[in-house]
Amino acid sequence: MILALSLLLRSFKTMNYRLSYLSGILRVKDQTWIPTDPGNTDYQEYLAWLAEGNTPEPAPEPEPAPVLTTEQKLEAAGLTVAELKELFGLE
Repeated sequence: MILALSLLLRSFKTMNYRLSYLSGILRVKDQTWIPTDPGNTDYQEYLAWLAEGNTPEPAPEPEPAPVLTTEQKLEAAGLTVAELKELFGLE
């Protein structure tokens, strides 16, 4: 029982912060992004939390970029194949 409670408390501690795959840290409880700025008080609290032996959650994997066809890329740019050909004098 005590071991289970200890493991539960340890897992709770690890869920206080999550690394970002870009930069900075996310404080999970209030979804606050914390920059890695030594002058930032939230960052100082995070460093103290780390010094206590805690471990942040790993950064989530970024969403893969969608694979677009040439036509979809042109459409996203506001062009059509015909307009592009016209711009380059290919018609």
